[in-house]
Amino acid sequence: MRRKCFPTPLWDLVPEIEEIEVFMPAYLLLLAAVLSRLLPHAGWMNFTAVGGALLYFGARRSWREMLGPLAVLTATDYVLTVYVYHYGFHMQAYLPTWAWYVAAMALGQILLHSRTTFVRAGAATLLGPTSFFLLSNYSVWVGSGMYPRTAAGLATCYAAALPFYRNDLVSTAIVVAVAFGVPVLVRRMSAAQGQAALAAK
Repeated sequence: MRRKCFPTPLWDLVPEIEEIEVFMPAYLLLLAAVLSRLLPHAGWMNFTAVGGALLYFGARRSWREMLGPLAVLTATDYVLTVYVYHYGFHMQAYLPTWAWYVAAMALGQILLHSRTTFVRAGAATLLGPTSFFLLSNYSVWVGSGMYPRTAAGLATCYAAALPFYRNDLVSTAIVVAVAFGVPVLVRRMSAAQGQAALAAK
């Protein structure tokens, strides 16, 4: 059977695209997110693959699959709290975090599912960690009793969390760049090689 003729070697791109999808699936990034939380990384708190993995999962998987990452990360929170940090587990303290897990996947679905561009990826990279920073630390200010219930106390709470926000922002940017950027780079390289091959004929 003869292949159809396209302006670019589309048929040659199909195997490359399939290999990319196998190489970097959403579930593999989810595993990396869990390991990045469980493995010791003292001095680099919040430097994890969680934010980037959730954005990618939301962008590449369906809405109904989002219960999987939520369940896995919820279980990870329980294991870390009870068995690693040896604290009591209070579910209400984690509700804002769990809500953010869903929101991060929804953000990936809304911004990056139908169309992935540099601007959209950059916006998701900024909005994901920033929303977690604002939500989680507001919850700490309201519920922990560590800071006075004043504007100054809220400002102090946010200021204390800035190093965590920085680490989260950097790690999310790295994961998003690799997860979304590598497939694009491979596609472009494959297209360039195909055009060069056609020109050489």
